[in-house]
Amino acid sequence: MPGDNDVVSATADALLRAALRAPASRGARRELGYCLAGLVPSVAGFAIIAVLLTAGAGLTVTLVGTFPGLLVLVLTLRLARRLGGLHRRLARRLLGEEFVAPPPFRPARGVLGRLDARLRDGAGWRAVAYVALKLPLSLLAIYAASYWVSGLVNVTSPLWWALFRGHAADGQPGAVRAITPLPGISFSVATWPGTLGVFVVGAVTLLAAPWVTRAVTAGDRWLIRNLLGPARLAQRVEELEQSRAHAVDDAAAALRQVERDLHDGAQVRLAALAMGLGMAKEKLGDDGQPLDDTQVARIRDLVDSAHRSAKEALVELRDLARGIHPPVLDAGLADALATLAARSLIPVEVATDIGERPTPAIETIAYFCTAELLANATKHSGANQVTVDVIQRGSTLRLQVTDDGAGGADPSRGSGLPGLVQRVRTVDGRFHLTSPAGGPTVITVELPLRA
Repeated sequence: MPGDNDVVSATADALLRAALRAPASRGARRELGYCLAGLVPSVAGFAIIAVLLTAGAGLTVTLVGTFPGLLVLVLTLRLARRLGGLHRRLARRLLGEEFVAPPPFRPARGVLGRLDARLRDGAGWRAVAYVALKLPLSLLAIYAASYWVSGLVNVTSPLWWALFRGHAADGQPGAVRAITPLPGISFSVATWPGTLGVFVVGAVTLLAAPWVTRAVTAGDRWLIRNLLGPARLAQRVEELEQSRAHAVDDAAAALRQVERDLHDGAQVRLAALAMGLGMAKEKLGDDGQPLDDTQVARIRDLVDSAHRSAKEALVELRDLARGIHPPVLDAGLADALATLAARSLIPVEVATDIGERPTPAIETIAYFCTAELLANATKHSGANQVTVDVIQRGSTLRLQVTDDGAGGADPSRGSGLPGLVQRVRTVDGRFHLTSPAGGPTVITVELPLRA
């Protein structure tokens, strides 16, 4: 069984490979494309919104321009909503992430009612705030792009020196300046071996470029999610409605599955048992006449068949009950997870720190999540070691399953992960997946102690 040092070494190697592949990854290119594509809309949108907002506010405070000023403010809010929709579409197309749009505007009756509703449009004002904050974020996007430009220029400096010999017009070797995105940090070289130092600087800059770009896009994602989506309360209500709908669907599906299992399994076994006993009773008769050896053998076969049917029905009923609530959970979640680890085909290390025992519903969800994740690791990851950590912090139970496999876990490949996400969300939990190519795969599930 691999030791802790082997796991740490494998994790470090996987992270190093991921860092070296990051500059050429598709995700890095898409994030850079998003940073560049959003520059013109953000700058132009800020300028237009700023002019309209200033004009509308200025007219509103005048005696004769109040109504025209309010109309300009309404136009500003509508335009801000359109700009917000444009940025959401850019994020969807280039980042591959779907953001929930705010609810559509609901006009009131009458001119004054419509005007008042427009001015109270919270989604429009949040879009104005996004346009205002997007401008400094665009400046950071330019700074992130400078990492890519300076890195490429520096990496190719030995090639340009070799092609053009770095000579100045007077025949003396010209200097090559290392371009860095960090202010105040630069140097020049006048020899070809010196350009190798410039190459190293460029390589380091290129390795850092994807992470700087990702930091900028992460900030933009946060702004879009919080300013260009529905209000937090509305979004929360929508999430709860979806969770309730999924819970109802899951309960109905579970009842149908139980009905099918009973109908196709235990019910058939019990029917065969009743028929076998009935035939044995007929063979025995009611007249008390002695039976010959052939009749006794036939009755014995019928009783044996009924006995087998009874045992098979008991097994199926036991499996059905275990699928509803595993009996091993009666001893607590820690013992149940230890049992899962003992049955796993790959080595599993379990560490638990549970103070207050969760409710049975939470324990059941944690148990089935762990069972599904261990099954996925066995089937798909090619891992040599899996660790399961369960920690209670306050009113939250945190379950983390880590494997040292090949990584690249994708919920869209039918691995059962979407079902786990829905199961976790039904109790207002959280599900987070990190699985870069080459591993490691880390899945974190956070559940409340009380469902």
